[in-house]
Amino acid sequence: MRSQSNLLRISALLLGGAICAQAQPAAVPKFEEAAVERGKNAFVAVCGFCHGSNARGGEGGPDLIRSVLVLDDEGGKELGEFLKVGRPGNGMPAFDLPPAQTVDIATFLHSRVAAAAFRNTYQIGNILVGDAKAGEEFFNGAGACKTCHSPSGDLKGVGAKYEPVNLQVKFLMPRGGRGPGGRGGPPPGPPVNVTVTLASGEVFRGALLRITDFDVTLRDASNTTRSFTRNGDAPRVELADPLQHHLDMLMKYTDKNIHDLTAYLVTLK
Repeated sequence: MRSQSNLLRISALLLGGAICAQAQPAAVPKFEEAAVERGKNAFVAVCGFCHGSNARGGEGGPDLIRSVLVLDDEGGKELGEFLKVGRPGNGMPAFDLPPAQTVDIATFLHSRVAAAAFRNTYQIGNILVGDAKAGEEFFNGAGACKTCHSPSGDLKGVGAKYEPVNLQVKFLMPRGGRGPGGRGGPPPGPPVNVTVTLASGEVFRGALLRITDFDVTLRDASNTTRSFTRNGDAPRVELADPLQHHLDMLMKYTDKNIHDLTAYLVTLK
């Protein structure tokens, strides 16, 4: 594991452009695909809201690809110790995760560092390897896509509008990997609706502009911006994201689902 950590440090130097002219090209590190996939799923569920689905930064969380902690990590040991403590002063809670899950998350992060460092050698292959017919069945059945979308309505011509890889990203990450509001303001896409109920029973509703553990800000129907301080569960805050189904499906898709659905959407010319 030490040699892989050193290679990740070399990767960091490549990212910053600090590489000696005499240095020999480093070999791209290898990672167990199953571990990377498990780590990605766990990362999105636990860390994605703050750090983004690709670990490049999200709602108030930093880019982990350049994190010294990640670069120094050995098989999840340093990462696991850090997660048990967190940084409460900076708004990051502690996480007591199973050791195996921590190792998987570390493997995913290390794979992201390597992918960024060796990005010039990466080529997007042909992603149209799915079954369009199976994708249509998933769209109308288990995927429940037809509940909100229509091939002859909002998706008409979508296959001609986007390249396959961009089309795939659109349905996997409709908000670009961002969560429902944060330090950067409202997320892209249709607004997230929020309802704030005060202890007095007074209710405020509107489009979410920002939410953290300490405050929530909305814009109501009269275009008035209102902010409320949060203390635990008070006031009660309820979010209604019109894209929530997309976010929920991230943990349910199989690779086949994704490839089949992409193949089907591409046919909607």
